[in-house]
Amino acid sequence: MRRQAPLDASLIEKISSRSVKTRPPQLTPFVRSDALGAILAETLGHPDQEVALAELGRRTGISGPVVHREVGRLVDNEILRDRTEGRNRLVRANTEHPLFALMRNLIAATYGPIPVLRELFEGVEGVARLLIYGSWAARRAGESGAFPNDIDVLVVGDTPRRKLATIASEAGTRLDMPVNIARLSVEDWESEDASPFVLTIRSRPLVDVMTGDVDA
Repeated sequence: MRRQAPLDASLIEKISSRSVKTRPPQLTPFVRSDALGAILAETLGHPDQEVALAELGRRTGISGPVVHREVGRLVDNEILRDRTEGRNRLVRANTEHPLFALMRNLIAATYGPIPVLRELFEGVEGVARLLIYGSWAARRAGESGAFPNDIDVLVVGDTPRRKLATIASEAGTRLDMPVNIARLSVEDWESEDASPFVLTIRSRPLVDVMTGDVDA
Protein backbone atom coordinates (compact mmCIF):
# COMPACT_ATOMS: atom_id res chain seq x y z
CA MET A 1 0.00 0.00 0.00
CA ARG A 2 1.31 3.41 -0.95
CA ARG A 3 2.24 5.49 2.06
CA GLN A 4 0.51 8.85 2.27
CA ALA A 5 2.80 11.87 2.46
CA PRO A 6 2.59 13.86 5.73
CA LEU A 7 0.61 17.08 5.70
CA ASP A 8 2.57 20.28 5.45
CA ALA A 9 2.65 22.18 8.76
CA SER A 10 1.14 25.31 7.20
CA LEU A 11 -1.75 23.25 5.82
CA ILE A 12 -2.37 21.73 9.25
CA GLU A 13 -2.55 25.23 10.75
CA LYS A 14 -5.05 26.33 8.10
CA ILE A 15 -7.24 23.29 8.66
CA SER A 16 -7.13 23.78 12.43
CA SER A 17 -7.97 27.46 12.20
CA ARG A 18 -11.01 26.68 10.05
CA SER A 19 -12.28 23.83 12.17
CA VAL A 20 -12.04 25.59 15.53
CA LYS A 21 -14.52 28.43 16.02
CA THR A 22 -13.12 31.47 17.76
CA ARG A 23 -15.42 33.01 20.32
CA PRO A 24 -16.40 36.56 19.36
CA PRO A 25 -14.87 39.17 21.68
CA GLN A 26 -17.22 40.42 24.38
CA LEU A 27 -15.18 43.35 25.69
CA THR A 28 -15.84 45.34 22.53
CA PRO A 29 -17.34 44.60 19.10
CA PHE A 30 -14.76 46.84 17.45
CA VAL A 31 -11.92 44.30 17.29
CA ARG A 32 -12.01 41.01 15.41
CA SER A 33 -10.67 38.85 18.25
CA ASP A 34 -9.42 38.91 21.83
CA ALA A 35 -5.96 38.05 20.52
CA LEU A 36 -5.94 41.22 18.44
CA GLY A 37 -7.17 43.27 21.40
CA ALA A 38 -4.44 41.89 23.66
CA ILE A 39 -1.72 42.64 21.09
CA LEU A 40 -3.00 46.19 20.60
CA ALA A 41 -3.09 46.74 24.37
CA GLU A 42 0.59 45.82 24.63
CA THR A 43 1.64 48.05 21.74
CA LEU A 44 -0.68 51.06 21.65
CA GLY A 45 -0.47 51.35 25.42
CA HIS A 46 3.31 51.93 25.24
CA PRO A 47 3.85 53.77 21.95
CA ASP A 48 7.40 54.73 22.86
CA GLN A 49 8.50 51.11 23.30
CA GLU A 50 9.46 48.39 20.86
CA VAL A 51 8.57 44.80 21.65
CA ALA A 52 9.69 41.55 20.06
CA LEU A 53 7.05 39.19 18.74
CA ALA A 54 8.20 36.43 21.07
CA GLU A 55 7.74 38.79 24.02
CA LEU A 56 4.27 39.71 22.76
CA GLY A 57 3.36 36.04 22.82
CA ARG A 58 4.74 35.63 26.34
CA ARG A 59 2.83 38.62 27.70
CA THR A 60 -0.50 37.76 26.07
CA GLY A 61 -0.47 33.96 26.16
CA ILE A 62 -1.09 33.93 22.38
CA SER A 63 0.60 31.31 20.19
CA GLY A 64 3.47 32.32 17.90
CA PRO A 65 1.63 31.74 14.60
CA VAL A 66 -1.32 33.87 15.73
CA VAL A 67 0.98 36.68 16.91
CA HIS A 68 2.80 36.67 13.56
CA ARG A 69 -0.48 36.68 11.61
CA GLU A 70 -2.10 39.48 13.60
CA VAL A 71 1.04 41.61 13.67
CA GLY A 72 1.40 41.16 9.90
CA ARG A 73 -2.09 42.53 9.37
CA LEU A 74 -1.47 45.45 11.73
CA VAL A 75 1.77 46.33 9.94
CA ASP A 76 0.08 46.06 6.53
CA ASN A 77 -2.55 48.54 7.76
CA GLU A 78 0.15 50.83 9.21
CA ILE A 79 -1.22 50.56 12.73
CA LEU A 80 2.13 49.11 13.82
CA ARG A 81 5.61 49.62 12.45
CA ASP A 82 8.21 46.89 12.42
CA ARG A 83 11.91 46.35 11.92
CA THR A 84 14.30 43.44 12.15
CA GLU A 85 17.22 43.29 14.56
CA GLY A 86 19.25 40.12 14.15
CA ARG A 87 16.74 37.28 14.30
CA ASN A 88 14.14 39.35 16.15
CA ARG A 89 11.24 41.19 14.62
CA LEU A 90 10.40 44.27 16.67
CA VAL A 91 7.16 46.23 16.51
CA ARG A 92 5.86 49.47 17.92
CA ALA A 93 2.77 51.64 17.58
CA ASN A 94 2.54 54.00 14.65
CA THR A 95 1.70 57.22 16.44
CA GLU A 96 1.30 59.03 13.11
CA HIS A 97 -1.73 56.95 12.16
CA PRO A 98 -4.75 59.31 11.88
CA LEU A 99 -6.78 57.11 14.26
CA PHE A 100 -3.99 56.40 16.76
CA ALA A 101 -5.48 58.37 19.67
CA LEU A 102 -8.96 56.92 19.15
CA MET A 103 -7.65 53.36 18.89
CA ARG A 104 -5.43 53.76 21.94
CA ASN A 105 -8.31 55.07 24.08
CA LEU A 106 -10.67 52.29 22.97
CA ILE A 107 -8.13 49.54 23.62
CA ALA A 108 -7.08 51.04 26.97
CA ALA A 109 -10.70 51.01 28.13
CA THR A 110 -11.28 47.40 27.09
CA TYR A 111 -8.05 45.37 27.03
CA GLY A 112 -5.90 47.76 29.06
CA PRO A 113 -6.19 46.17 32.54
CA ILE A 114 -3.69 43.39 31.83
CA PRO A 115 -0.68 45.54 30.79
CA VAL A 116 -1.49 48.26 33.32
CA LEU A 117 -1.71 45.86 36.27
CA ARG A 118 1.34 43.90 35.17
CA GLU A 119 3.37 47.11 35.01
CA LEU A 120 2.17 48.33 38.41
CA PHE A 121 2.93 44.99 40.07
CA GLU A 122 6.37 44.64 38.52
CA GLY A 123 8.90 44.13 41.30
CA VAL A 124 6.23 44.05 44.03
CA GLU A 125 7.10 41.42 46.63
CA GLY A 126 4.76 38.86 48.11
CA VAL A 127 2.74 38.10 44.97
CA ALA A 128 2.42 34.39 44.24
CA ARG A 129 -0.41 34.82 41.75
CA LEU A 130 -2.13 37.86 40.24
CA LEU A 131 -5.59 37.21 38.83
CA ILE A 132 -8.53 39.18 37.46
CA TYR A 133 -11.95 37.75 38.25
CA GLY A 134 -15.52 39.03 38.07
CA SER A 135 -17.28 40.61 35.10
CA TRP A 136 -14.14 41.72 33.23
CA ALA A 137 -12.71 38.20 33.35
CA ALA A 138 -16.06 36.82 32.22
CA ARG A 139 -16.19 39.13 29.20
CA ARG A 140 -12.55 38.29 28.37
CA ALA A 141 -13.45 34.60 28.54
CA GLY A 142 -16.20 35.12 25.99
CA GLU A 143 -19.27 35.37 28.23
CA SER A 144 -21.79 37.91 26.97
CA GLY A 145 -23.06 40.61 29.26
CA ALA A 146 -22.90 44.28 30.13
CA PHE A 147 -19.60 46.10 29.94
CA PRO A 148 -17.76 45.86 33.30
CA ASN A 149 -18.15 48.76 35.72
CA ASP A 150 -14.96 47.89 37.60
CA ILE A 151 -11.99 45.54 37.66
CA ASP A 152 -11.77 42.87 40.38
CA VAL A 153 -8.24 41.71 41.14
CA LEU A 154 -7.09 38.90 43.40
CA VAL A 155 -3.58 38.81 44.83
CA VAL A 156 -2.57 35.42 46.19
CA GLY A 157 0.26 36.13 48.59
CA ASP A 158 1.20 38.40 51.45
CA THR A 159 1.78 41.81 49.88
CA PRO A 160 0.96 44.55 52.44
CA ARG A 161 -2.60 45.82 52.08
CA ARG A 162 -1.43 49.43 52.12
CA LYS A 163 0.70 48.73 49.04
CA LEU A 164 -2.27 47.07 47.34
CA ALA A 165 -4.47 50.06 48.10
CA THR A 166 -1.92 52.37 46.46
CA ILE A 167 -1.74 50.18 43.36
CA ALA A 168 -5.54 49.96 43.15
CA SER A 169 -5.81 53.75 43.26
CA GLU A 170 -3.19 54.27 40.54
CA ALA A 171 -4.64 51.53 38.34
CA GLY A 172 -8.10 53.06 38.69
CA THR A 173 -6.79 56.44 37.63
CA ARG A 174 -5.01 55.02 34.58
CA LEU A 175 -7.93 52.84 33.51
CA ASP A 176 -10.59 55.42 34.41
CA MET A 177 -12.64 52.85 36.33
CA PRO A 178 -12.59 51.50 39.90
CA VAL A 179 -10.08 48.73 40.61
CA ASN A 180 -10.75 46.52 43.61
CA ILE A 181 -7.90 44.37 44.94
CA ALA A 182 -8.56 41.48 47.32
CA ARG A 183 -5.79 39.47 48.98
CA LEU A 184 -5.69 35.83 49.99
CA SER A 185 -2.89 33.77 51.46
CA VAL A 186 -1.53 30.90 49.39
CA GLU A 187 -2.89 28.51 52.00
CA ASP A 188 -6.42 29.93 51.78
CA TRP A 189 -6.38 29.87 47.98
CA GLU A 190 -5.18 26.27 47.76
CA SER A 191 -7.17 24.92 50.70
CA GLU A 192 -9.44 21.94 50.06
CA ASP A 193 -11.77 23.35 52.71
CA ALA A 194 -12.02 26.74 51.02
CA SER A 195 -14.37 29.55 51.96
CA PRO A 196 -17.48 30.30 49.84
CA PHE A 197 -15.67 33.36 48.45
CA VAL A 198 -12.76 31.25 47.19
CA LEU A 199 -15.05 28.56 45.81
CA THR A 200 -17.03 31.17 43.89
CA ILE A 201 -13.91 32.70 42.37
CA ARG A 202 -12.52 29.29 41.43
CA SER A 203 -15.77 28.37 39.68
CA ARG A 204 -15.79 31.46 37.46
CA PRO A 205 -13.48 32.71 34.69
CA LEU A 206 -10.04 33.92 35.73
CA VAL A 207 -7.37 35.81 33.80
CA ASP A 208 -3.74 35.54 34.84
CA VAL A 209 -2.23 39.02 34.66
CA MET A 210 1.36 37.84 34.33
CA THR A 211 0.80 35.32 31.51
CA GLY A 212 -2.40 36.51 29.87
CA ASP A 213 -3.85 33.01 30.19
CA VAL A 214 -7.64 32.80 30.40
CA ASP A 215 -9.16 30.07 32.53
CA ALA A 216 -12.80 29.84 31.51
